Amino acid sequence: MKRADNITYNIDWPIIFLYFGIVILGWLNIYAAVYDETISLSIFDFSLNSGKQIVWIASSIIIIIIIISLDYKFYERFSYYIYIIFILLLIFVIPFGVEIAGSSSWFAIGTFRIQPSEFTKFATALVIAKFAGTSTFRVDKVKNQIYLGALVAIPMSLIVIQGDAGTALVFTSLILVLYREGMHPMLLVLCVSSAAIFILTLLVENTYLYIAILVIVFIIVMFNRKRIKRIVLAILGALIICGVILSVDYLVTEVLKPHQQNRIKALINPAADPLGYGWNVTQSKIAIGSGGLMGKGFLNGTQTKFDFVPEQSTDFIFCTIGEEHGWIGSVLLIGLFITLLLRIIFIAERQKWRFARIYGYSVACIIFFHFAVNIGMTIGLFPVIGIPLPFFSYGGSSLWSFTILLFILIKLDSHRMQVLIR
Repeated sequence: MKRADNITYNIDWPIIFLYFGIVILGWLNIYAAVYDETISLSIFDFSLNSGKQIVWIASSIIIIIIIISLDYKFYERFSYYIYIIFILLLIFVIPFGVEIAGSSSWFAIGTFRIQPSEFTKFATALVIAKFAGTSTFRVDKVKNQIYLGALVAIPMSLIVIQGDAGTALVFTSLILVLYREGMHPMLLVLCVSSAAIFILTLLVENTYLYIAILVIVFIIVMFNRKRIKRIVLAILGALIICGVILSVDYLVTEVLKPHQQNRIKALINPAADPLGYGWNVTQSKIAIGSGGLMGKGFLNGTQTKFDFVPEQSTDFIFCTIGEEHGWIGSVLLIGLFITLLLRIIFIAERQKWRFARIYGYSVACIIFFHFAVNIGMTIGLFPVIGIPLPFFSYGGSSLWSFTILLFILIKLDSHRMQVLIR
């Protein structure tokens, strides 16, 4: 068999080993998170999250086999159909789903639950790659930007309606994909500036912000007195920033739900209410900090054993690493994720097929957002928005969706020698 047609030869084994390495480490730490030394239960016990997780891992292997077995052209040809199917599921889950932790985003059949919004990530990545991967596509056309914005905004809006703002925010990471395809960097500057203004509005009194804006505009006017265009732009920019500041106040006080407002408060000053809204972040920091350099050792985490940190096997799984394996274990885990992300970018860059390259960057963006925000929220850098650590946190929907997301890329990459440049 020719090497170009040999999937076994062309498949990227380093990323497969990284995948299974992170999954197995996650499984061991899920067991550590639910371990109780007073009750002797095996890691395979189905009454524990670790026992349930091994079922999800085994079923993920079946999913991998299916993905690898399908024709690689299937994912491009049926991308719109896959997207529509999951959009319909997002619509149906609103009236027919069950509510868990304030979010009505789950279908439940007996004890089995599945979250369509997790799978919509790979569906959206596919449809963006399909639309932007055509030879006639130009990212600088406003029409194309509006169309891509709609493809992302539709699932985001439906997920927000379900009450899961954290998962909805993940889709914003897909805008980074377009910079590889030639979008002007000014849009990124505007997005970063808006985020900075949002954070400053939460941290600083509005009066001081308005004074700072007036001072900056005054300086611009003084140095550009003969350049009317720059003065007009400076004034317009100042008015826009003032509008953003006012809109942030309205958003926080009138739009966000009480538990979402508390997450913002916990980010700004968790010590203000350490037994209330600041509990999760405070206990998370204590757990990670108590691990020191080397950690307390596997299954020896006291914060874990006494359930001080809520959701320890899901959203706050990184606390287990920090407490039991210390700074060294945390750095090694972060290193594994960075290596995985760099490998994904490497795979994306070697694609001759534009569809595969764009999809690869979409995978990298989604995984990076989850990785950065999940770890960031456990150490107080980001608000607690309830998103899992990829391949590591407990949960079937999460593991299945990330497995599908990654292995579609691996499948496309295994046929890179068969695809002409297009």
